[in-house]
Amino acid sequence: MPPTPRPGRPARGTRTGRPLLVAFDLLGRRWALRVLWELRDGPQTFRSLRAACDAVSPSSLNERLAELRALGAVELGAAGYALTASGTRLARIVLELHRWAEAEAGP
Repeated sequence: MPPTPRPGRPARGTRTGRPLLVAFDLLGRRWALRVLWELRDGPQTFRSLRAACDAVSPSSLNERLAELRALGAVELGAAGYALTASGTRLARIVLELHRWAEAEAGP
């Protein structure tokens, strides 16, 4: 598993670690945005999150959760995996992307 992208460190698409490109690297990984999307309404157990994410393999889900936890967007608590304050801000941005996609899809 490649290291979790961090602003200021090189990542795919940037040698300088520009924060936006680092975010693109992390969020562009398969299932990362889907995990954030599924956690938007509250905590979920690993099992329920896996079911919500359709065909994600347990190993892929574990990788994404580990990366999102290292980023500080997701935490594991008594109720399961949940968004942190930072993750909630990120989920709001994803919600805006969702609204844009819905509007562009048209009737």
